[in-house]
Amino acid sequence: MSRYDLTDFEWRVIQPLLPNKPRGVPRVDDRRVLNGIFWVLRSGAPWADLPECYGPRTTVYNRFNRWRKAGVWDRLMDAIVEDHDGDVQMLDTSVVRVHQQGAAAKRGIAIDVLGVPEEASRPKSMPSSTRRGDRSSSN
Repeated sequence: MSRYDLTDFEWRVIQPLLPNKPRGVPRVDDRRVLNGIFWVLRSGAPWADLPECYGPRTTVYNRFNRWRKAGVWDRLMDAIVEDHDGDVQMLDTSVVRVHQQGAAAKRGIAIDVLGVPEEASRPKSMPSSTRRGDRSSSN
């Protein structure tokens, strides 16, 4: 069992809420596909990096998209909220800000701190631009 896989309890709750229309070729195991979907969503990895243990990545991606268009995810969330009397809280991490040092520069792009050009701000450890010969010799 992977870190992002559904527990047996979670699977028993979700399974009856999933669409079950057996037609044509039998579907790939729903639990395995769901675990693959949750792996991608929780890890933040691209679909192409989905481990093989969850099945073909196209199957997992297509199931995610089909269920989104069919409203399956909305029905799952509605059922969870109903079971908890509306006492469900979620955090949308797309609006969580990261400190500037937490974001690494990619592909050689420099991070412009506070919009100050490099020429205008001298590092404090640099020696003064005054030459020694310009100082008064009265010392």
